[in-house]
Formats: sequence, C-alpha cells, structure tokens
Amino acid sequence: MIEIRTTSPAETLSLGRHLAALMSAGDVILLAGRLGAGKTMLAAGIGEGLGVEEPLTSPSFILARAHEGFMPVIHADVYRLGTSAEFEDLDLPEQARDGVLLIEWGDVVAHGVPDDHLLVQIEIMGDDERRFRLVPSGGWAQRSLEELAS
Repeated sequence: MIEIRTTSPAETLSLGRHLAALMSAGDVILLAGRLGAGKTMLAAGIGEGLGVEEPLTSPSFILARAHEGFMPVIHADVYRLGTSAEFEDLDLPEQARDGVLLIEWGDVVAHGVPDDHLLVQIEIMGDDERRFRLVPSGGWAQRSLEELAS
C-alpha cells in the first residue's frame, strides 16, 4: 500500500495525471471514498493524463460514460446500483478491455472485477486536504507506485 496526501484540487488532478502514466490497456481502477472525497477529481486527472480532451464529470445518473484518449476510458459511477447483479449486467470490465476502467464507489463492486486492479481509498483530511491509499492487487503490485509518493 502506498499513501499520498494532496492539499488542493490541483494536486489531486496532478496525482491523477501521474497515475495515468502507469496505466495500460485493460486496467481497472476502483475509487472509494465518501461523497465529496475527490473521486471524480482524481478520475478527471487520470483522464487528462490519458489524453481525454473533454472534462470527466461524474457519470452518476447515466452509470458509465466512454471517453476517447490515447486509449479508451470508461468512467463509471456505481453509487445508484441496487445489486451486484446489476453491475455484472453492465459488463464494464469487458467493455474496457482495450482501455482503462475507472469505477467510482468501486469498493462496492470489487468482487466483480478482475483480481488485477488498483483500489484507491480517498479520505478527507481537511477542506482541500486528502489522503489517498493506493492498494494494488495482482499485477499492480509490480508497478512503481512508490514514485507517485515522491
């Protein structure tokens, strides 16, 4: 596990851009944290880092939105799903196999994604301060996440 703190929305965006540099096709990123923690802000930074030109905004009401960049990005928000079967019906990991899948509230559906994923737990520490815990699983454990903390 790697722990990183940011003190502003700009730093959170920057963390997302740097995290994007470690991503490759087929990656699944689970974003976890309470409302207002910064899940969408981190996703926006990842999108920027992956060359997505339009801003990534929360897909709460449509569940998932596809974006084009250096590789496809599917940004999902599973907050409104009632059951794990609803998540499985969406088949998001398969849809994102040639790109990156970002799932807000992803800890809720962790059992339904490939073992090879990154869980990002976000905790509000103050008005703009956030603590990010990056918990790698599978192949993510071999990536250089430590460089994000420096």
